[in-house]
Amino acid sequence: MHILHIDSSIRGSDSVSRQLTASIVSSLTANCEASVTYRDLSGIPPETLAAEADGRSLSYVDEFLEADTIVIGAPMYNLGVPWRLKAWIEALAVPQKTFRYTASGPQGLAGGRHIIIAYACGGYHSGPTEDFVEPYLRAVFGLIGITRVDCVRAEGTKAAPGQLPQILEDAATCIAEITRQA
Repeated sequence: MHILHIDSSIRGSDSVSRQLTASIVSSLTANCEASVTYRDLSGIPPETLAAEADGRSLSYVDEFLEADTIVIGAPMYNLGVPWRLKAWIEALAVPQKTFRYTASGPQGLAGGRHIIIAYACGGYHSGPTEDFVEPYLRAVFGLIGITRVDCVRAEGTKAAPGQLPQILEDAATCIAEITRQA
């Protein structure tokens, strides 16, 4: 198994999504032989992401396509994903490489991969007008053909800081279940 581990939080060691992605990767690699490629998007210069997004470079696409499992840290910022994560995703949507246009609409070419999203938000968000993270990620990965998307959600990390141990324990239970099935 080859794992691509993506972090995007700007919060460094205080990041809940980074804690969750580390736990997921640790759990995935505990009982099997696996290689891991790590990419921290928080420090990538905008011009590098722009070069990837406009097709001048395909290194992120190649890195993505080499992975069997992709673990993504997706903190919620202002109801959506961080801009660098969005730019990385835009760099993956390359016609004829990860999807193609057909008479009946786009067809994904990157199927067969497993995406695990570690999704953290400081508040409590429910309903279609408050949470654009999970629906966006499911839709964009569906565009490129990936339908096996699991989410580990840690919600209320700032709204209820006293509950953080329980929030992380609940996330750990979810991680154990997802990685057991991986």
